Amino acid sequence: MMKLRFALPIIGAAVLASTGVYAATILGPGASSCVSGGQPALLVRVTGLKSRAGKVRVRTFGGSPSTYFEKTKALKRVEVATPSAGPIDICMPVPAPGVYAVDVRHDANNNGDTDKSDGAGASGNPKMSLFDIIFKRRPPASKVQVTVGKGTTVVPVTVKYL
Repeated sequence: MMKLRFALPIIGAAVLASTGVYAATILGPGASSCVSGGQPALLVRVTGLKSRAGKVRVRTFGGSPSTYFEKTKALKRVEVATPSAGPIDICMPVPAPGVYAVDVRHDANNNGDTDKSDGAGASGNPKMSLFDIIFKRRPPASKVQVTVGKGTTVVPVTVKYL
């Protein structure tokens, strides 16, 4: 885990600053990529958890929007134990500047399966109905795409529950 200071609470995609108001722990095996800012990376800021139990999983997707959120098409998958307090920032390095999508799952009961107690979210925080979730309808690519430059791009994702 690495500590990093942010200039201001960030809303939307932004570049990280090296000094600022508060410190946050960056989680995930790629944390150093978000600290150095030298390579393209997504800093996924997870909010909206109902509890601090279980695990949080983040996946990144690139390439064709038709493959976003397909299990076998994820570029990277990171799973971390849900921290007991504080912000949840997970660094996800990407291969190059470009357009990506992110999804998040909170496995609240830590059973490894997606069930009614779990929450989910995606980049862009698209509105999804219960009907969409039940029938596994994906949000439109235009709502979830994030453009990543040469440094770190912050992506806020709010987890929602049934």
